[in-house]
Amino acid sequence: MTTDAVPVPELAPEAVEQWRAEEAPLVELLARAQRGIGGIAAFRLGPTPTVLVTDPAAVQHVLGHHPDRYVKRSHRARMLVGDGVLSATGEAWKRQRRLLQSQFTGPGMRRYEQRIAAAARRTAQRWEGYRRSGRTFDVGEEMRGFALDTVWRALTGRELDDRTDTELRAVERVVAAMPTLPTNAGDSRDAVAEDLARIDAVARAAIEAARTADTAEPWVLRALLDAAGQHPEYTDRLIRDELVTLLVAGHETTATTLTWLFLLLDRNPGARDADPHALVSETLRLYPSAWMLPRHAVEDDVIAGHRIAAGTDVLVCPYLTHRDPALWPDPERFDPARFAPGATRPAQLGAYLPFGLGARACLGAQFALRETTALLELLLPLGPLEFLSRPTGEAFSITVRPDGPAPAVLRPAS
Repeated sequence: MTTDAVPVPELAPEAVEQWRAEEAPLVELLARAQRGIGGIAAFRLGPTPTVLVTDPAAVQHVLGHHPDRYVKRSHRARMLVGDGVLSATGEAWKRQRRLLQSQFTGPGMRRYEQRIAAAARRTAQRWEGYRRSGRTFDVGEEMRGFALDTVWRALTGRELDDRTDTELRAVERVVAAMPTLPTNAGDSRDAVAEDLARIDAVARAAIEAARTADTAEPWVLRALLDAAGQHPEYTDRLIRDELVTLLVAGHETTATTLTWLFLLLDRNPGARDADPHALVSETLRLYPSAWMLPRHAVEDDVIAGHRIAAGTDVLVCPYLTHRDPALWPDPERFDPARFAPGATRPAQLGAYLPFGLGARACLGAQFALRETTALLELLLPLGPLEFLSRPTGEAFSITVRPDGPAPAVLRPAS
């Protein structure tokens, strides 16, 4: 560490106390730190400071250049995802990441094109029925169903059936409960034991079906079972953990993105003619799949001349980076033209990171972009949605999701 480095400037204690008194969400405290100090700011919720990082160069330093210095720590989500790739570390993570990355990037993606298309057609056919009947439906529920069906087909090679769909509601209940669960791991697990048992039962059935399937057709579970033949660490438990990890990471984020997209189009009908990829990219700017990326400094470091002591918690916040007016003019405005061919966007890698950045960036990013654009290509021509009511705000959990239902009817295009 250089001797001329200085401490990270801290938000005034009275600003933190005001935030506590208002019982505002954490994102509001982070926004105050960014507005008051800048792209590298500290605040104290306890005896030691937490450092917020939103400056693109600093984001690249933490996530892109030095992931070995800024690591993920064990999280209470481990009770749900176990030792899956999301929570794994060290050599185990490298091995698991390598295997799964081959499934979801480059040539590996081609094996899922037909399954993505089939799930999109299934949803589009249902929406055609809504348009003919005038039936009210919840957009968030529809997007959840599509995203879960898509990832289930990729994982198991099978269409999502109603019984499995019902049982997998347990995943969402566990995720929703996490912020309020006891800090003790055993107590947390006990609080959601029934739902965890449901998830385990679905996973066991899927693994057994994949093991006995008489087909050479590839899917993710098949690849994991094949890996077990060469790597003894791929026990049924680890395969279960990878399956659940991909279910959690692979459907809620996509469903949330698509729900926001339709809500944004309702407020900005002129954007309906934009390219689907630009629509998705701009939605992800406003509502990134991972709104906050917590890391832990395992050694002393310097970021942009500021000392970072070992043991410091570091919060990278794509949500705030994407809304920084110094990077994105008129940042609160939904404008897919930002992502049209030839458009000018921030050149810094850390300025746009809806799926994270660096070695631990979301390995399903290509899959998510393909499934969202495939669905939009079928749904947008059906005509605009008419929302009967709208969520009033944002709920910050694992994702940034609408804070209520989004009932709508589908009107034919004029």
